[in-house]
Amino acid sequence: MSPTVAISSQANGNVSAATAQAAASSAANGPQPVTLAKAINTAMVDAMNADKSVVVFGEDVGMLGGVFRITDGLTKTFGDQRCFDTPLAESGIVGMAVGMAMNGMRPVIEMQFDAFAYPAFEQIASHVAKMHNRTKGAVKMPMVIRIPYAGGIGGVEHHCDSSEAYYAHTAGLKVYAPATVADGYRLLREAIDSDDPVIFLEPKKLYWSKDLVDLEALKSEHAAQVASGISSEGRASVARSGTDTTLIAYGPSVPTALAAAAAAAEEGRSLEVIDIRSIVPFDDETVNASVRKTGRAVVIAEAHGFASVASEIVARVQENCFHYLAAPIRRVTGFDVPYPAPKLEHYYLPGVDRILDAVDDLQWED
Repeated sequence: MSPTVAISSQANGNVSAATAQAAASSAANGPQPVTLAKAINTAMVDAMNADKSVVVFGEDVGMLGGVFRITDGLTKTFGDQRCFDTPLAESGIVGMAVGMAMNGMRPVIEMQFDAFAYPAFEQIASHVAKMHNRTKGAVKMPMVIRIPYAGGIGGVEHHCDSSEAYYAHTAGLKVYAPATVADGYRLLREAIDSDDPVIFLEPKKLYWSKDLVDLEALKSEHAAQVASGISSEGRASVARSGTDTTLIAYGPSVPTALAAAAAAAEEGRSLEVIDIRSIVPFDDETVNASVRKTGRAVVIAEAHGFASVASEIVARVQENCFHYLAAPIRRVTGFDVPYPAPKLEHYYLPGVDRILDAVDDLQWED
């Protein structure tokens, strides 16, 4: 599995046509206010209806519906053989999922919080990520590990980690990080369909954010893409167009980047925002095109800056866009300290002011 994806213009056209057809077929319903939590829940419902091999399990995901109620109603709808609770043993949860995936099922498991997944990391790094390669392709590993991650909820220690770098560094894993309601649905359906293991990072502070979304149209769009054999996997998106600087973000940092771009517009500066969407595979094409257009870039992430996904993005952009850059690339990240107490997290998390300060530091003078 390559860490980089290249999307051809032909593929773009086919996906766009399928999307347009799906949207037209469900135009009668129209978009409605939908939360990210609802979109993820609906993606699991639709996947379980479409494929009986899809099962959901984890700590308190059954009758309780999960800590954040993301699996609410799944046990009632599908029974406790397809959505069930497990003991408080993350390594055991992942180990059981590995066995199920090896035997033709598609487990979707939930880690209650980001740092709760660490006891399972040995299973993820040693078995989930390596099984396909170890067996020379004979054994596939179609499983999704859903992880509520990052901060912004006033959570205490072990409840607000941004652990994406561990997974992105582990070859053999895909890593998705949706930032919008629609992508919560789209990317989870693609993750469940994938024959490769996917770490699905859900920004917990965005669970109750709302967008106008037509879930039926998204369902039809997914069906059309499956039928055509072409998906949007690994593709970044231009969340806001601009000409002066590119802000590159993913997950919970995308709304912050958009807020910074809106504030900059009031001062006469045009900032483009790229939503990475998929950390692995990574869409160099979209990112490079934006930076080559603007000549400047700022990478934004809640995780620590040292040895991070943000660092990797900076390296890739510098390698691919060096002769287009008018200034060094800046990073706006969490500080290199353990996650702070709830009353201090607003100092730690990247905010609009820190982003705008980084933009101002991009050598604008001739």
